[in-house]
Amino acid sequence: MFHHSSKLQYPVKVDKPDPEFAMLLQQAIGGVEGEIRVAMQYFFQAMGTRGDPRIKDLLISTATEELAHIEMLGHAVALNLEGAPLSYQEESAKDPVVNAILGGMNPRHILSSGLAAMPVNANGMSFDMSHIYASGNVAADMLANVTAEATGRVLATRLYNLTEDKGMKDFLSFLIARDTMHQQQWLAVIEDMGGIGASMPVPNSFPQSEEAQEHSYYCLNTSLDKPLPKGRWSEGPAYDGVGQFTAKEKPDILGQEPILGPARPGSGAQKEQIQPGAPLEK
Repeated sequence: MFHHSSKLQYPVKVDKPDPEFAMLLQQAIGGVEGEIRVAMQYFFQAMGTRGDPRIKDLLISTATEELAHIEMLGHAVALNLEGAPLSYQEESAKDPVVNAILGGMNPRHILSSGLAAMPVNANGMSFDMSHIYASGNVAADMLANVTAEATGRVLATRLYNLTEDKGMKDFLSFLIARDTMHQQQWLAVIEDMGGIGASMPVPNSFPQSEEAQEHSYYCLNTSLDKPLPKGRWSEGPAYDGVGQFTAKEKPDILGQEPILGPARPGSGAQKEQIQPGAPLEK
């Protein structure tokens, strides 16, 4: 059950419409870093969350906020499309809005949406839900959420730097601030569960005695001409408090040569590939 307010979460104003910037804003709606992605990710995570009900409630609340961000971005796109002509003859080609259509505006904002936002990215590709991560494991989901918010904040800062419009900068500064909170919010969930060490490795419910632990903690160098870059990942205690990071400069070659057996009769292979003596299909 959801409730809706007729007012936006934060004011959205445009000093001067810019259809080309409207196209760029679409990335924040339907791009892989965008608000549709995080809204749906948090909803599906919430619907699959088991255990502590606080986490489900937090996910639902944040997912709903992200819907509000889609609404604000959609309004920003429409405001930036205000005054865009519906034909090339409507205004002189010297008009900056017409020039935007000729030189960078997404034509689908005229052809498909009637000068409004669409559930697409900046290239006009529809969001297809392939970047929704909802594993049912809270730690895994929180790590995915931190990444989603981090890439979203990167996108918002780039959009901020691409416009001189004071209204858009003010609106984007709000989205950037919320991304600041949400990144740390999901890390705080991990901390509330005992911290990154207690959560590692994910899933921490699988008994490590059943994994090949001799391979659990070395950082492997596969470069032929450079040594392994040394850092926190190559020495010292692992985050789970169990193992010690080490460095291995040369991989152990433990497997067999991957040679397949003969092809089966009727498989469409050449007769030379099929097992000697096997009857050939006629």
